[in-house]
Amino acid sequence: MHDAHQPFRDFVYSTLSGDGTPVYVRSSGKPLFDSSGNFLGYRGTGTDITAIIRADQAELALREAQAELARVTRVTTLGELTASIAHEVNQPLAAVIANAEASLRWLDRETPDLAAARRSVEWAISDASRASEVIRGVRALANKTDIERVPLDVNGLVEDVIALVQRELISHSISLRTELATAPPMILGDRVQLQQVIINLVMNGIEAMQPVTDRPRELVIRSGQDETHRVLLSVTDCGVGISAENANRLFNAFFTTKSGGLGMGLSICRSIVEAHGGHLSALGNEGPGATFQFVLPVHQEDAS
Repeated sequence: MHDAHQPFRDFVYSTLSGDGTPVYVRSSGKPLFDSSGNFLGYRGTGTDITAIIRADQAELALREAQAELARVTRVTTLGELTASIAHEVNQPLAAVIANAEASLRWLDRETPDLAAARRSVEWAISDASRASEVIRGVRALANKTDIERVPLDVNGLVEDVIALVQRELISHSISLRTELATAPPMILGDRVQLQQVIINLVMNGIEAMQPVTDRPRELVIRSGQDETHRVLLSVTDCGVGISAENANRLFNAFFTTKSGGLGMGLSICRSIVEAHGGHLSALGNEGPGATFQFVLPVHQEDAS
């Protein structure tokens, strides 16, 4: 355009300032001619747009950083979901294997005990079904789909969990005591997910008492209401307790005090409880051990 002596607009070029940093200029020009038509030069304007260019570059860099962060978040979420499923299905799958092996032993006897073998197979089927329900619940939680909210009796949830963990309690020589409120208000929630929370708290209590040899191993499950009339459920053990440095990190994803732990159990429990409008917390006992408890809102129809 310049060589052809034609007008130009918004031509942007860069040069260097005295300290060597880029300076961007936007210029426009109109050619001037004398009466004979000879080209005399250009008359125009030049505007320093360095700040605008740098803002555009910063915005582009921000968009690129956001895109990279989104990619990392997707990868992290996938990793968390994988760890969640691995953590949550480990117990029922281990029970499936144990029951299948027990069934084989009953059948391998000189006189096969068919009734005991059948009972072990039924337990294995029950545990496999529970593993399937756990995967469904974790996927629903990760996908943020609507949870299956139905009116539930928290005492009924506890009774279901006790039946599921009975063999774990026996194998670890742990006595279970329940202090359940009489006819507590109903809550609204997903039965499988809330059962999984209670199972996780119970299993954590069992594991916390494994090193205990100088006192009875006792686990206490309590239900009731807190001072704001929300439904409360707590699981208390007499194990190793909670150190002050770990108390604030227990519910962080991938934090664990177990040598072979994934650090996902309590994080998942907190997500489930919060998805139900509740709160999960932990505190050290005055004596040995720790108490984990959650509160959930009362079902509105029951509250009214």
